[in-house]
Amino acid sequence: MADKRVLAFDFGASSGRAMLGEWKNGKIELREIHRFANDPVFVGDTLYWDILRLFHEIKQAIIIAVREGGFDSIGIDTWGVDFGLLDKKGQLISNPVNYRDLRTEGEDKLVEIPFSEIYSHSGIQFLRFNTIYQLHYLFREEKELMKLCDKILMIPDLFAYFLTGVKKCEYTNASTTGLLDPATKEWDISLCEKVGIDVSILPEMISAGDIYGKVRPELASELGCGEVPVIAVATHDTASAVVSVPEPEKDFVFISSGTWSLFGTENPTHVINSDTLAENFTNESGYGRTTRFLKNIMGLWLIQQSRAWWRRTEPELSFGDMEREALNSKAFGYFVDVDHPSFELPGNIPAAIEKYCEATMQGSPSTRGETVRCIYESLAMKYRVAFEKLQRLTGKKYECIHIVGGGIKDTLLCQLTADATGITVVAGPAEATAMGNVCVQLIALGEFEDLKDARKAVKESVEPKIYSPQDTDKWDLAFEKYKKITEGNTI
Repeated sequence: MADKRVLAFDFGASSGRAMLGEWKNGKIELREIHRFANDPVFVGDTLYWDILRLFHEIKQAIIIAVREGGFDSIGIDTWGVDFGLLDKKGQLISNPVNYRDLRTEGEDKLVEIPFSEIYSHSGIQFLRFNTIYQLHYLFREEKELMKLCDKILMIPDLFAYFLTGVKKCEYTNASTTGLLDPATKEWDISLCEKVGIDVSILPEMISAGDIYGKVRPELASELGCGEVPVIAVATHDTASAVVSVPEPEKDFVFISSGTWSLFGTENPTHVINSDTLAENFTNESGYGRTTRFLKNIMGLWLIQQSRAWWRRTEPELSFGDMEREALNSKAFGYFVDVDHPSFELPGNIPAAIEKYCEATMQGSPSTRGETVRCIYESLAMKYRVAFEKLQRLTGKKYECIHIVGGGIKDTLLCQLTADATGITVVAGPAEATAMGNVCVQLIALGEFEDLKDARKAVKESVEPKIYSPQDTDKWDLAFEKYKKITEGNTI
């Protein structure tokens, strides 16, 4: 069989990139050919995704990929929960709204059934911006708009539709909506009806590895790429990242580390009970319709937004500069709950951290290094909390934590994670989401036999970095301080 080359699009909350990938010389080789910003845009008081600009970048990347030798298929992964609205003619009738927009603030209180009932149906953790709440808002507040809506498409499915003209929804991203029944693995019609969502707008579902269709002839001609297939990879970016965890033989814990930290494990089926409800753990789908049993944690968002704020006056400030300043600051000086609502929106995150610390009687960081160290150590402590809960809920003991994704470049955080949890951290691959995207395409094209085969290939393709825990006694003492500051905090 001739080697296959695939084009993977990976969209994060702040940027996107296109990668060419192939199985060559016993390794999966990735090469970035195009990177672009993904900047949400405020219009009036609403925060939107600039969806047409992003599709323009997809087209530019395809042109570049053709110029560099072509490819056999396309795969797209993005974040979850958000969607576009299409009318009966297939026209986009409303620009997709960013999940951080405040339109869903308090929306859960307006839903006629309690969250506990929603959770018993879907197993999806409570987040105010879950698709179920976004749609409840639209059917409540935008009735005329929703009369025009024929179908909704999740963001990766929307891009695939722009390419192929096919309206289908890939299962891993659909699983983030809160509208799926994980037992039947179909749309939960009874839940939709209880919440007032018209089920006719929900598209046909397909599985990761299926094909949406081929690039439309007129678009193939415009871009010079031919009518190549667009493969539904594990289109939720975390699902793609988990595909690339290089551990094909045994249970594992993962952190998909980026703007968000997704902390969890891969189970054969869902875990929904009163304990998982109380701990707000979520059951999202992975490749092969497995379950990603995990906790959403606000990840490097606080670091990214702090840097963006400081760069207003120091444009050359790098993440490396921030890490060095943190290393030169006192350990365990300040703690915050990284998931506190005051850190959710873009803006002056350092000021929000100061306010949190003052409100919890800690004083406040006096230097940039103290602020950065506060973020890192608080995030590592949050991982410890999640790790302890995960082991209790699954009844399993895990030998190490696999960190995958761009966050592994943050070596200080990787080491602090090992220190805080008291367990070995295995970091890699850095390009986890793109790697998983490529793997699913190569499985679909016959280059790999199955997921186990693909994970073996990942293991042969990356050289992970190992972090052993240090100073665990000091971290145990600091953990007690962290819990007193953050548990039950209602500031």
